[in-house]
Amino acid sequence: MPPISRRTFLSGAIAFATGPVAAQTMDAQTIDVQTIAAQTNDWQEVIEKAHTLDQCRAIVIHQNGKQVLAERFRGPGLNQLIPIKSVSKTIVAALTGIAIDRGEIPSMDSTLGDLIPNLIPSHANPKVADITVNNLITMRAGLERTSGPGYNRWIGSSNWVASALSRPMVEEPGTVMLYSTGSYHVLGAILSKVTGTSLLTLARYRLGRPLGFDIPAWTRDPQGHYLGGNEMALTIPAMIRFGEMYRNGGIVGNNRVLSEDWVKRSQQQVTRSMFSGLGYGYGWFLGETDSTTYALARGYGGQVICIVPDLALTFAITSDPTLPARSQGYFGDLMRLINDYVIPIARADVS
Repeated sequence: MPPISRRTFLSGAIAFATGPVAAQTMDAQTIDVQTIAAQTNDWQEVIEKAHTLDQCRAIVIHQNGKQVLAERFRGPGLNQLIPIKSVSKTIVAALTGIAIDRGEIPSMDSTLGDLIPNLIPSHANPKVADITVNNLITMRAGLERTSGPGYNRWIGSSNWVASALSRPMVEEPGTVMLYSTGSYHVLGAILSKVTGTSLLTLARYRLGRPLGFDIPAWTRDPQGHYLGGNEMALTIPAMIRFGEMYRNGGIVGNNRVLSEDWVKRSQQQVTRSMFSGLGYGYGWFLGETDSTTYALARGYGGQVICIVPDLALTFAITSDPTLPARSQGYFGDLMRLINDYVIPIARADVS
């Protein structure tokens, strides 16, 4: 067991030494420390296992709307901004759902030719105009990937939207999942075009404000479009609030942020990742263990938001953002942490 001095529950080690700690009134940027002695004992196994993972920086778990674990092992404090990497894609997916709900995007079948004809390069494959919003959000655009080995070359181009849409058509649109940040960057450009405002403003006013957290400005392309699908930063409490909004069917308090229909469709498998084998919906990876299904927002290095609706469970994991987290490496370790420790313990607490 790690020494008590490593613990970073905001109430300090006293939370372990005293019995129940009264709920504290905190703003949205602060970890809400509610430590119940029995729950702490139940979750200790998760703490010990996560602590052995050298890339893991912190884990915070909420069940039934209450915090049951908040542990920092290394890296930034629990209330500091952290780079969420491709968890940004799930944020952009949520903003797409809001635009669909508002009628700003007519439907998931709306095409690039309908929405952003002026942003399609003249030399692009003719099929590009027929790529749909559904194709982009499920990463089935059919275009050669901009992620992986080609990422730096892509962001080094003079026009990121044009570069993404000029790629060779390697699969038929709507068929194979090709994980590509370029698809989400194009989606972000669509959102900016149809709403007449920046992706940053949309994120701040349509998600940050109703959920009660700030979203700082992040990377923009040479044309001024905020990068869709990478480089956003949030605090862990903000990550939890975003996950809880989805877990609660799109509602925060008495306010509806996303339609219930969008939330349900987001967590229905449309395709599957060739790398992890996980299903994929609208910005969420989808998994199952012992008949318990869950949805994951996943970012480079091992940034995770996970919701398990059947167990009233939402948790966030942050990791070193400079190191890879491959399915056969550290991300595989995180999946074992989730499948073998977090979910079974949460299931025992509700049984």
